[in-house]
Amino acid sequence: MSRLRPALVATAATVAVLCLCWLFWHYRSKASAPAQSSSLTVQAPASRADTPSADDLAPTLVYAHNLLLRKGPNFRIYIRWIRGQMVRTRRQVNPSFDDPDSFVLQIRKGVIHANIGDISNYLNASSPPNAPLKNISIQPEGDQLKLHGTIHKIFSLPIELVGTLTPTPDGRVQFHVTKLDVLKIPLKGLLGGFHVELSDLVHASNIPGVQIVENDIIFDTQKLLPPPHIHGQLTSVRVSPPDLEVIYGKAPNDEASLARWHNFLRLSGGTLDFGKLTMHHVDLTMIDASQDPWFDLDLVNYQAQLVNGYTRMTPQAGLEIFMPDLDEQAPRKAGQSITLEWLKDRNRSLPLDIPIK
Repeated sequence: MSRLRPALVATAATVAVLCLCWLFWHYRSKASAPAQSSSLTVQAPASRADTPSADDLAPTLVYAHNLLLRKGPNFRIYIRWIRGQMVRTRRQVNPSFDDPDSFVLQIRKGVIHANIGDISNYLNASSPPNAPLKNISIQPEGDQLKLHGTIHKIFSLPIELVGTLTPTPDGRVQFHVTKLDVLKIPLKGLLGGFHVELSDLVHASNIPGVQIVENDIIFDTQKLLPPPHIHGQLTSVRVSPPDLEVIYGKAPNDEASLARWHNFLRLSGGTLDFGKLTMHHVDLTMIDASQDPWFDLDLVNYQAQLVNGYTRMTPQAGLEIFMPDLDEQAPRKAGQSITLEWLKDRNRSLPLDIPIK
């Protein structure tokens, strides 16, 4: 028995040394593992106990050129170029293309256009029944805007406003009225010289995103326009017929240089949901497959555009999606899904819409 004891001690020591070596190798290989690339997971129902990691909560960087973004069925904006972030609006809810209220586009620099006619149409279509101003039409007048409408004061009165646009320090747009006519008569003459301001005629308390202070109409586009909402430090707002041009963060607007860029939307970092998929460490580029001046992206119908496009995975596990414009979808039919019957028969050829190299 005394002879076996040294052998047992030696064996135990050898096992202990091997365990220590294995632990050292395990932790060293874990520490030296390469940084995570983007990953896709199938979306599962969210649990209240789930706590997003710091990487998941990080904002997604946004980089776009020549993007026509449809915000709901009645409004669109023309993004000449932007740099910014997609910021989640609720901590426990991932930003999602399927829920435009789930994120805000926080613009650091960029140039965005909105068609003046689109603005008129949207204001008329979205105004509540008790809105104080109806039948709105807006036209450019030099570097100012002219707004026609109808106000109801005992009976309907036609009104015309002319004014200038300026940004406010808190990111809203101010329309300062320099001329106010009712019944095509200057207000001062109509009311015999009494001091009457726009706020005395029109009350905007029942229009979300609109405030009237004396002779200024202040628009909060985050509340007035449909999602996805856009926020940022406005540098200038000017009339550039047929559009309004909004510049964020003293962005340069060199048309000759911008014209050389492809039309695209690039997203990186953070987490993003789209359809049944969730992408972590987002690495997603959507590229216009047409030669049009603008990449027409409709967030309401983006899945139809994805189906009609071509998707490939990059070596870094990112996605590149070449997408047709919305109006180019009709002639094409969506590819048929692979069935179990197809999988059982290797003699069946690949679907016609699958590119073969």
